[in-house]
Amino acid sequence: MKKMLLKAVGCIGLSAGLIGGVHAQEVFKIGLVLPLTGPFSSIGKQAELGARLYLSEHADKVAGKKVEVILKDDTSVTDVSRRLTQDLVVNDKVDALAGFLVTPAALAAAAVATKAKVPMVTMNGASSSVTRASPFVLRSSFTVAQAAVGVAEWAPKNGITKVVTLVSDYAPGADAEKYFSERFTAAGGQVLEKLRVPLQSPDFAPFLQKARDLKPDALFVFVPAGANAALMKQFVERGMDKAGIRLIGTGDITDDDIVNSMGDVALGVITSHHYSVAHDSPENRKFVEAFKKANNGLRPNFMALQGYDGMRMIFEGAEVSKGQGGEALLKAMKSLTFESPRGPFKIDTDTRELIQNIYIRKVEKVDGELYNIEFETIKDVKDPVVAK
Repeated sequence: MKKMLLKAVGCIGLSAGLIGGVHAQEVFKIGLVLPLTGPFSSIGKQAELGARLYLSEHADKVAGKKVEVILKDDTSVTDVSRRLTQDLVVNDKVDALAGFLVTPAALAAAAVATKAKVPMVTMNGASSSVTRASPFVLRSSFTVAQAAVGVAEWAPKNGITKVVTLVSDYAPGADAEKYFSERFTAAGGQVLEKLRVPLQSPDFAPFLQKARDLKPDALFVFVPAGANAALMKQFVERGMDKAGIRLIGTGDITDDDIVNSMGDVALGVITSHHYSVAHDSPENRKFVEAFKKANNGLRPNFMALQGYDGMRMIFEGAEVSKGQGGEALLKAMKSLTFESPRGPFKIDTDTRELIQNIYIRKVEKVDGELYNIEFETIKDVKDPVVAK
C-alpha cells in the first residue's frame, strides 16, 4: 500500500521519515484514509482536495508542533480501511484519524479508534450509526437522516402527497428511508412503496418501472454520490418526468461535482442538503474561489467542504488541547463552533453530531450552468436519530 506524506504547505512526498528529521514528540500526526481508487475514488479525490486546500491556507505547525498528514488509499474496501487504520495508530502513532467516506469503512475504523483512544473525524460516512460505534468518533459532514427530513417536511406543503422511496440497500439508505417516511407521513403524506436497490452494481430500471406503475406524485431517492448520474439517466429514459412524477431526495443525487454534466434532465429536481457550491455567504465565496484556483477551475462539492472542515476541526482542536491527542483532543473538538462555508457549524457535545442548517434547493440554470439554488433554510437541524 502506497503511503504518502501531505505536508501542510500542500506538497506531497514519500514519508519514509519525518519532516527534516524532527523528533517524534515535536510532530502532530494526522492519519487520513480516503478511497483514492476503486468505485468511490471521485468522492475521495474531492475530500483530498478540500483537505489540501485547508492545509495550504494554514501554517505547517499547530500548537508549536510540525504537522504531518499521512494519506492512505483504502481502495474503497472495508477490510483495507480497518488494516490501514490499525497501521496508522500502531506503527505511525497518529494523534488523530480522518477520512472514512463510506459508512462500512467508518464503522470498521471506529473499533480501532476506540481501542487506541485516538479521535477520529469521519469526513462523510453518513449513517447515524457511525458516531454511536465509538465515543472517539466525530464528523465534519452530515447524516442522511438529517438531510432527508428537510425535503420530507417541504414536500407535503407543496403538492406532493404520495411518494415512492428508492434507496441504496445499506445503513445510510435505511436511515434515509426511515426518517424521510416518518417525517413525511407525520406531515400528512402517504408512502406507497419502499424500494431498496443493491449497493454494488445497481440496476435501477426495474425499480423505477415499479415506481412508475404506482403513479406517485414524486420519487424520493437516496443513492451514494457516484450512482446518481445513472439513476437520473434511467429516470428520464423511463419517461417518469413526462408522466408527471417529480424527483426529490437528499443532495447526493444532484452532487455539485457532476450536476452540470447531467444536462437539462436535472432541472427542477428538489433536494435538501447541508451545502451547495452556490451557497450565498462571504465564507463560501472565498472557499469556492480558492478551491477553483487551486484545482484548474474544478467545482468543490460537499465532499470537498467536509475534507476542508474536517482538517479545520483537527487544527482548531489541537490548538485548544495544546498539541495533545487522545481524550484532550477529543474534548477540544467536541466544543467547536465556527462559521463554515456551509453556514453555522456546531458540534453537539453530548452526541458528537453536528447541529447545522439544512437547505431546500432546486436545480436551476445560472449563466449557462446548473446549480443547486437554495430557496429555503431550516435552521439548527439535529440528527433525528440521536435527537430522540
